[in-house]
Amino acid sequence: MNQCGPGFIVVGVDVGGLKKGFHAVALQAGQYREKFSTLLPIEIASWCRKLKAAVVGIDAPCRWSFTGRARPCERALAAEGLHTFATPSQARGETHPFYRWMVNGADLYRCLAPDYPLYNGQRSVSGQVCVETFPHAVACALAGRQLSAGHKRADRARLLQEAGVATDALTNIDWIDAALCALAAHHLKAGTCKAYGDAAEGFIVVPHS
Repeated sequence: MNQCGPGFIVVGVDVGGLKKGFHAVALQAGQYREKFSTLLPIEIASWCRKLKAAVVGIDAPCRWSFTGRARPCERALAAEGLHTFATPSQARGETHPFYRWMVNGADLYRCLAPDYPLYNGQRSVSGQVCVETFPHAVACALAGRQLSAGHKRADRARLLQEAGVATDALTNIDWIDAALCALAAHHLKAGTCKAYGDAAEGFIVVPHS
């Protein structure tokens, strides 16, 4: 598979805590290909390598906060009305139970790192990379407006369908969010995304609205 050609494969990953684990969806040429779930980050990384995915989009912070307050990418999203959990410092994140899903995400980035370096803000992506994204922001960008979280499953499934992604196999919100992360990864590879943040504390990418 030529990962730079029109049929390139991308993966999106929804990250949960120890009991929920990881839900991953692969798109090929922007269309649904397959899905995979596991409790182990190393198995997600192995699946991405097996698929020869060009980009892996992950719904979890790619960096801990230097200050313990919201990172630049989170502040930039908030300025556009897109609010997410503020990433804590590493010390707090690794000791407070609420942030266990962020620790899981950090473990996934580490497992991917040998073959999928972290996106550094470059305009065009030539090799394999992993990148942080945020399903709510992806959905709002696709819709071209702010969306209520109260109808997120129906709204997000509809937006995926409108983008040409079949949703029959996406039977819960975790799969739907993973597919949105994959769609953001597709837009990054295609050069049709917007990046928030900086290299020091990480970028979050979403499709151009």
